[in-house]
This record gives sequence, C-alpha cells and structure tokens, in this order.
Amino acid sequence: MSGTGASEEPGALSARARAHALLRIRGRAAAVAILPSAVAVVLLVAGAQGFAVGSGWDTARWAVTACAVVVLLLAATVAVAVVRARPAVSPTVPLPERDAPDLYRLVGELADRLGVPAPSAIALTPDCDSWLEDRTHPAANPGLGGARIRNRRERTAPVLVIGSPFLWWMRVGELRAVLAPVVAGTGPSAHPDIAAARRFVRGLDGAVADAEAPRSGPLSGLRGVPRFFVGRTARLLLRSCRGHVAEMERGVAAAASVRAQGVDYGLRIVAQEQVGLAYAGWDRLLTRVALPAWRMGRWPSRLDAGVVSALTELSRRDRLADGFASRLGERPACDLLEEPGAADEAASLLAARLFHGGPARPGPDWSPVDWQEYPEEVVDRKWRTEAARLHRVLDAMTAPAGLPAAPVSPTSPTTTATAASPARPVDAGPPTLARVVEHLAGRPGAGEELAAGIDAAVAREEEAVALRRSADAPDPCGPDALPLFPLQPPRTGTELLADHVTALVCCAAVDTAGAAPGLDWLDGPALLVDGARRADLGVPVLSLVEDGDAEPLRSWLDEVGVRIDKPVRLV
Repeated sequence: MSGTGASEEPGALSARARAHALLRIRGRAAAVAILPSAVAVVLLVAGAQGFAVGSGWDTARWAVTACAVVVLLLAATVAVAVVRARPAVSPTVPLPERDAPDLYRLVGELADRLGVPAPSAIALTPDCDSWLEDRTHPAANPGLGGARIRNRRERTAPVLVIGSPFLWWMRVGELRAVLAPVVAGTGPSAHPDIAAARRFVRGLDGAVADAEAPRSGPLSGLRGVPRFFVGRTARLLLRSCRGHVAEMERGVAAAASVRAQGVDYGLRIVAQEQVGLAYAGWDRLLTRVALPAWRMGRWPSRLDAGVVSALTELSRRDRLADGFASRLGERPACDLLEEPGAADEAASLLAARLFHGGPARPGPDWSPVDWQEYPEEVVDRKWRTEAARLHRVLDAMTAPAGLPAAPVSPTSPTTTATAASPARPVDAGPPTLARVVEHLAGRPGAGEELAAGIDAAVAREEEAVALRRSADAPDPCGPDALPLFPLQPPRTGTELLADHVTALVCCAAVDTAGAAPGLDWLDGPALLVDGARRADLGVPVLSLVEDGDAEPLRSWLDEVGVRIDKPVRLV
C-alpha cells in the first residue's frame, strides 16, 4: 500500500473532504478579495470600448478602482502576514539519527510495515505523549526560496515527537506498539490537500498570535492598526474553519488507527496500560520530587531514569500496578539511544523550563543534581532555607521598633533564595523549634499573622528571581511566558506556613534525634528516622498551624526524641 493509500480508508476520505472544505474557505476568501478588482476591470474595459460612458460611469469606475486597490492592499497584507507568521512549534529536544540509529531503524521499519512515509526526524518531549509535527512552514526556513520550499514540502514528512518517559519506562516492543498509530499518520499527512489545509490553518493561527503579541518601539502605535486588522481577519477565518479542522483531524486519526491495527495489536493493549501508568508516575515525579528541587535552584538531571524508580515503587505499593515491574528485565527502549544519559539530561532541563520556567542553561543559581545527591543537596537545603526564612519573619514581627537588622552574608548558601527577606535582628535568640511552637500556640491569630509574613517574604523572593531571569539570554522556547505548563497553583499562606514549620521540625529531628533527609520517589522529600520514612508529621503540624493546638506535635516529637529547646542549624 502506498503512502497515499490511506485515502481509500473511510477516515481518510472524511479527512480529505474536510480538507477540501478548508481549501474552499481559503478560495472564497481570495475570491472576496479580488471581486472589486474584477468589477473594476469590467468597468474599465467597458469604458474603453465605448460602453458605459458618461460622468456617472466615470465616477463609478474611479470609485470601484480605488476600492479594488484598497481591498487588494489589505488582502495582500493579510496574505503576507499569514505566510510569514511562524506557527507554534513545540519545544523539543532534537534527536539526530547519529544519536539514535537503532530508534530511527525501528521507526523506519515500522513505516515500511505500515506502508507510509517515514518521519523526517525524531525529537523528544518531556511529557507522556507522542505526535507528528510539520516543521516545513516557510517561516521556519527563511533561507529557502519559494520553489525550494515547495519541493521540501513535497518530500519532507512530519517530525515524530516522542515522550521521553516512554523511552525509559517502556520496553522496545511496547514502544513500537504505541508508536504504530502515530507513525501511520504520516500517510494521510502526505496527501497534498490535507497538507495544504493544515498549512493554511497553522498560518492563520500564527497570524493571530503575532497580532496579539506585545510590541514596543516608537512605531508600535502605527503598526498596531494593520496588526489589529490582520488579527481580526485571521480570527474570523479561523472561526469558520474550526469545525472542519476538528473533523479533518479526527478522520486522519481514524485512518491512522485503522492502518495500524495489524501491527502488534495484542501488545498495544498492554502498552496502553503502561501509558496510563507512565502518566501517573511522571506527574508524581514532577510535582513531588522535581518541583522542590526547581524551587531551590537545582534541576534533577535524570528525570526519565527517575520515573522508572517512581513507577517501580508505585507498582510495589499499588496492587493494581502489581506485576508491571517484572517487565523491567526486558530490553528498555532507551537502549535504542547511543547516549541515554545525555538525552535524559537535555529532556530534564527542558522539563524544568516548561513546567517551572527555569533558565535555559545551567548557571551558578541553576545547577544540576544527581539522585544520589538529592537528599543532601535538595532536601536538607530546602529544610534549612525554609527554617531560616521562618525565623527571620518571626524575628521581624517580634523585634522592637527601630532595632537595626544584621546584614545577610553574600556567601551564605541561602542568600540566593532569601536575600529579599528581613534579616535576623542582632540580639535575636538562638533559632529553636520551641520558640515557634510557643508563638503559634500562645495566642489566637498568631498563625494567620505569621503565614501572611511568610507569604509576603516568598513573594518578594520569587519576584527577585523573576527579575534575574528576565535579564538572562533570550528564551529558546519562544516569546511565550514561562512556564508554559505550570504544575501547581500558587500556594496559600497557610500552606506555606505548614511547609515551613514542617521543615523546622525536620531540621530539629536531624540535628537532635539522629534523623536524616531522604527521597521518596512518589512523595518527594522525606524524613528518615532509624532508616524508615516517617509520613505522619503532616497532621500534627496542621493542628498547630490552623488550630494553635501543640499537643499532637509535642507527642510526635517526644516519640521521635526531638529536643525542641536545642538550637537548629540554619545553614
């Protein structure tokens, strides 16, 4: 079956019909643009041949001609904006064939088996998804002429984007089964009508985005009028295309699914279960494990390897996932890469960029961290930093008016995250857990007041970090605001206070009870007491923070053997 044979399938027939409808919309728009010109030509020819003469006809000819010129100029402006607009391109990690020859071979053999064109390239995305992406738009190839662009479109298949967690969690056979319907989509994509319809819609979408992008400069006001017109026109055309686009893509997906049914059908059912499991483990790893490190200015450099540990732990705890870890004896799909560690590191940095808005490259305040270093470099440092912030805010609230504050040392490990917070007064007592417990349990409303202070301090620090990042190099992910996909909504003051009190308790347990910082693959930072994780600290801390009741926490501290009167190390 040829690459365009998918047009014989019902789904592809529906996709072609919708593509024709989209092209008709484009044709009608062009017809509306040239209609005044056609009327002007008829009037001018009639006048030249002695018909339609007289002052009234002359006025009509000049009016219609002027209208035609204006409409043509406006239409040309819109057409140029649509052609020049850069469609949205997903931020990915390119994977050249020299870095993954076995993966390219697997995809090529899969395309041959499906009878479709092979993808032109492969890229990785730090997400649990895979898709085809056309990157042959003229805006992405400014150095190519019109003829060369047309030839490139005719011979260039879409880029295959693969979710990097799939490569580490899935086995080779499972990855092939999952990719079969995606690769099969290159068949319908190769049809010229579908490709032209997609380019038209992507151009309109890019024109709308360009029109809405903020501009600065002395001529920004003058350029705003044509940009507004282009944006309104492109948005109007997009609204008329919306239904046809959705039906066209559904038809393409249906055709690809039908074509891929004969490839590893039984294995694909098992592989789809692994996709759902990978989603769950990847989300827990990002929100519970990676996010605390990102907030500390560190980014785990082996997120994809970490998802294997997270999912293995999930299969151990959850009986519904029991048995999935037994597959790990088979060949992992990441073996198809020449240097899995380098690909994992690049995908991990991009994940921090997309989900947290971190810098585009490592630096003094944005350094990688290995999993072996995570407990000491992230967990312990996070606890010490939050405990220090909690005491600084408490000192600022209880210090006498006019008392000078001691400067923060620029060499302190906590300077990066806490330089904007008030420094401890010179005569403040030693930082102890007892002081915080007595403050929160001593009077009504103490928790709300302290929570507001911590919330303000964190906001100042995050603003300072954002200002530093705005002065960094231009964003390779594009002009969109980062993070593109924030993981969590902003934390409330009460949640921040509970986190800070928990951190102080953990610091006291490490310093006085022989506890140790640890890493739980599903829940993130963990406190280890006698080598075992203590996960029962949350309820006593909430009782203290929300209700001012310190008894549950005191009982917990007595059980663990924590000395609340001993000073806590903050650095």
